[in-house]
Amino acid sequence: MYPPLRRPLLVVISANAEWAPIKDVLKPLHLEQSPYGDSFTCPIADEQVVFVNGGWGKIAAAASTEYAISRWHPEVLINLGTCGGIEGRAQRGEKFLVTRTVTYDIHEAMGDSTEAIRAYTTDIDLTWLDGSFPIQVRRVPLVSGDRDLVPSDVPELIRRFDAVAGDWESGAIAYVASRRNARLLIVRAVSDLVNTQGGDAIGNLTLFQDRAARIMRSLLDDLAMLVPYIRTHCQGPAR
Repeated sequence: MYPPLRRPLLVVISANAEWAPIKDVLKPLHLEQSPYGDSFTCPIADEQVVFVNGGWGKIAAAASTEYAISRWHPEVLINLGTCGGIEGRAQRGEKFLVTRTVTYDIHEAMGDSTEAIRAYTTDIDLTWLDGSFPIQVRRVPLVSGDRDLVPSDVPELIRRFDAVAGDWESGAIAYVASRRNARLLIVRAVSDLVNTQGGDAIGNLTLFQDRAARIMRSLLDDLAMLVPYIRTHCQGPAR
C-alpha cells in the first residue's frame, strides 16, 4: 500500500460526534475493526492516509494511541477534533495547534496534586514545523480531562494553567506519543464556549453534535493542505 520505507500518516479521531461526519464525507468502502473503533484508509492529497476512531475519554485515547502506533508505525500522528473554549480567551470556530497538554483532573487527597499533574503534562515538539504552516491556527496549551469544562473551575484553570480551551483526549494522546517518540500534531477547533456562569452547549448535546459536524468537515478540508506540508517537513527521525 505504501512505497518502501515510507511510513503512513495517521489521523486519530476521538469522539463519536467527530468520527461520524468523517465517515459521512469520506464514505470509506471498507472499515477495519480494532479493539477501540473502526479504521480505514483513504487518499488525501495523493497520499494514503489512515483514519482511526480512537474513542472518547483518556482511557480509550491512551489505549488506542498505543495500538495505532504499534499497528501502523506512522510518520506523523495527527489528532483532529473539537474543544471547549473559555469565553474571552477563545472564539467559536477558532482553530488551535496544541503546544502542551495538561491533564488537570487529578485530585490528590494525601498531598499536593501539582506533582502528579506535572508528571502527565506533555510539551509537544513542533520544532520541525516552520512559518509556512498551511492553515490558520493559534498555538496554545490545552487542558485535558475526563470531563467537560465546568463553569466553577474556569478561574482556577486560567490561574494555574493559563487555560484557553479544554478537551477529553489530547492529554492522553500526547503523553503516549511522547513516550513512543512519535511525531504528533493536535489541531482542534472550538465548538462551544464556557464562562463562570455557564456554557452554550451545557445540557445541549444536539448543539455540540451539529457544531462538531461542521468543524470536522472544515478540518478535513484543512487536511488536504496539511498532508503535503507534513510530508515535506517530516524528513528524518522523530525527536
